[in-house]
Amino acid sequence: MSEIKTTCLHDRHVALGAQMSPFAGFDMPIQYEGIAEEHNAVRTACGVFDVSHMGEIEVSGPGSEKFVNYIFTNDITDAPVGKIYYGMMLHPDGGVVDDLLVYKRADDAFLLVVNAANIDKDLNHILGAAAGCDDVTITNLSDLTAQIAIQGPLSEGVMSRELMMDGSDLSFYTFKETVCPLTGEAVIVSRTGYTGEDGFEIYGSPETIGKCWDKLVGSGECKPCGLGCRDTLRFEVGLPLYGDELADDINPLEAGLGIFVKLQKDDFIGKDALVAAKAEGLSRKLVGLEIHDRAIARHGAEVLAPDSDEVIGAVTTGYRGLSVDKSIAMALVDARYAQKGTDVRVKVRRKVFPATVTAKKFYDKHYKK
Repeated sequence: MSEIKTTCLHDRHVALGAQMSPFAGFDMPIQYEGIAEEHNAVRTACGVFDVSHMGEIEVSGPGSEKFVNYIFTNDITDAPVGKIYYGMMLHPDGGVVDDLLVYKRADDAFLLVVNAANIDKDLNHILGAAAGCDDVTITNLSDLTAQIAIQGPLSEGVMSRELMMDGSDLSFYTFKETVCPLTGEAVIVSRTGYTGEDGFEIYGSPETIGKCWDKLVGSGECKPCGLGCRDTLRFEVGLPLYGDELADDINPLEAGLGIFVKLQKDDFIGKDALVAAKAEGLSRKLVGLEIHDRAIARHGAEVLAPDSDEVIGAVTTGYRGLSVDKSIAMALVDARYAQKGTDVRVKVRRKVFPATVTAKKFYDKHYKK
């Protein structure tokens, strides 16, 4: 069993009394004051997350744009510097290796931000695809890079006042390379978020990110938030989590992410499998569920047909929606039952509860476009 890792902010989390737990190979804060309090802070004001466990892989060289397009489902052709794209890396059979963000830093340099649990897997996948490509260099920057996410409707003002960094010039899914006034070191500031609220990410050295964290938390304007509320926040707005809504055996069309799959591109790993799957028709689809009870259906709970005990799918994520006050879930179900308004049933422990298929987005996003 491999030794659990820690981020550069680990001692700070412990000092704040955070509830710590293993996640993706790291000892991470799950909550400080409480998941509900932290969730509501991000929805109404400002919260800061330690996301230094995420992976950062640089692809550089004259062939980097062509190469990234080959391993990535979205299309970055002729993208402007400073633009961010969401998409996936796929296996040849169309299953998802990982979902990730691609930052275009220069015409010949791209930063790939990947999930913490998949860093080694992703790196091996990328290196395998790059074998024989003399015009591409792959560099794993994960151990050198720390990251915090500042999220919530007040995040732009808080970042400006406390960190003296202006984010007003950034539109949604863009970034800039600048200098942190607290340390004079280079940082990347982006505006994406994983909560459904406006927000920013800051990438930098452990020292710089530590000082930014201290300033934000010490200000009283920005509540420290754990991964518990990060999950409830992303779930309410229908954002997927790898290992739940995406996996090696789930393709992006089944997950409802076809908008990030550009089948018109000349080629990418997994394209042929997705073209075939689309032509044949999907046998299962990711849907939202509203459960007509206060019961909470967790990952793996069986979804049953409305009039029999036939298992037609399984819950991928489920919670009592903190912003909508409903028992809700996302589930991967037989395509015959994926139409909105369809009645199904969900098995929670030994009891069965009626549910209705809904959109996957239970709460409206509030991004700055």
